Amino acid sequence: MAVYVDDMQAPFGRMVMCHMWADTLPDLLDMADRIGVARKWLQQPPKASWVHFDIAKSKRAMAVRFGAIETDRFGPVEHCARLLLASDNPEAAARGERQLEAVANCRARRAGEVQGSLI
Repeated sequence: MAVYVDDMQAPFGRMVMCHMWADTLPDLLDMADRIGVARKWLQQPPKASWVHFDIAKSKRAMAVRFGAIETDRFGPVEHCARLLLASDNPEAAARGERQLEAVANCRARRAGEVQGSLI
């Protein structure tokens, strides 16, 4: 199973934060333990959209060294969409399909912006 970190850079006091999540809760908690993030900082529904930690950039670097997969800012949406697709609920699966399509469109638009700025 995999652990992921995105490239979000949200200021929080003197720190800059990003998200860390995983395919399974045990994998997420194992990585949190390995990089020294207290389990009490776990965020999960109903207070959060999905199960994850907000971690500082220094912890992100440690997670990557331990094998976390780097994603862009759309990684959390893509992850949640894949969970919806895996559900037995046809309406949820359809919502997941729409979200994956939106992510693909956003990534394509961003790629075009980057290419356009280099020309």
